Amino acid sequence: MTPYGSFTFFFILVILLAPTVILGLRGRIFHAYNMFVTVIALGIIFASSLQQAVALIGFTIWQVSLIKSYIHYRKKRNSDLVFYLAVVLSILPLAMSKLLPYFSTITFIGFLGISYLTFKGTQLVMETRDGLIKEDLPITRLLYFILFFPTISSGPIDRYRRFVKDLDAQISGEQYKLYLYEGINKIFRGFLYKYIIGYSINYYVISKLKFIAHSPLEHHLYYMYAYSLYLFFDFAGYSAFAIGVSYVMGIKSPENFNKPFISRNIKDFWNRWHMSLSFWFRDYVYMRFIFWMTKKKWIKNRNTLSNLGYILLFLLMGIWHGLEAQYIIYGLYHALLMVAYNAFERFNKKHKWWPQNKFTHALSVFMTFHFICFGFYIFSGQLFHKGV
Repeated sequence: MTPYGSFTFFFILVILLAPTVILGLRGRIFHAYNMFVTVIALGIIFASSLQQAVALIGFTIWQVSLIKSYIHYRKKRNSDLVFYLAVVLSILPLAMSKLLPYFSTITFIGFLGISYLTFKGTQLVMETRDGLIKEDLPITRLLYFILFFPTISSGPIDRYRRFVKDLDAQISGEQYKLYLYEGINKIFRGFLYKYIIGYSINYYVISKLKFIAHSPLEHHLYYMYAYSLYLFFDFAGYSAFAIGVSYVMGIKSPENFNKPFISRNIKDFWNRWHMSLSFWFRDYVYMRFIFWMTKKKWIKNRNTLSNLGYILLFLLMGIWHGLEAQYIIYGLYHALLMVAYNAFERFNKKHKWWPQNKFTHALSVFMTFHFICFGFYIFSGQLFHKGV
């Protein structure tokens, strides 16, 4: 059963989380029960696919064993080679699930949510290396963090140290009322975004473009803007569901979207769009690349180093979506936008060519919106579609 994909799923959630709500309103601890709910919910989600269920179990054993082993190792030693090996082994199941279908018929490795579970596991290895995680992690907490069902299929990607703060927080009945109110509010926002606005855009515009558009150019333009809006409302709606259910369970999962279409530049956009993913790539790819190259002193020019970091970051982000041309080009397109904006920022800082006022702000938002929509158009694959 697809998470948040049917009203049946929500009905099951209401039944499963009713004791959580009752306990929360009484100021009682409910995380032990929620761990049980997570197991039941995962069983329901993966019940229709034994292959995916087995893959999830195998992946979890692999990831938890690796994390626990590296934490134990890190207490005594700190070899670069062992760290790199641990990161590679953490990412290996995801890489195999992404790459193998292009070369063989093997599909038993992948499962719903493997990307987001991998990001959680890899961050734990990296934060252990950094000394941010020093103590041995209780197995129940580690499993609950990695397998937390509301966010399993598409995020948001939480951080372990933030997650356990919520687990350790003492929530009174009055405080839980605020959690519950905000959680329900987000869930209803999810229904508005995904099942009303998103559905309407897809049904009344995208699916009827052959009747609306009167030329190939109109078709491409209508599709570009309609698809961009649909993608936002559909994904933001899903995220609202995941975050809302998390709040009901006493976990404040991070936000994923912050009005991305009013971004004033491409950097601002990536601070607003799919934030948990973009921040993950920023912290664990871009910043580590910059630190590593600076330490090695292979590239001394900071602007060149920053631009190479953006190219690496967005190329990997594109490949993460798949090896199809549109995903790789989409990644390179955003890397180009970031490099170009970097150059513009340096130029404007020196020459003061673009003043800061209400008019330039509005114009910046207008221009950025069109660049973003064209990027989503590339991402959709329609740019390369010959049938239009």
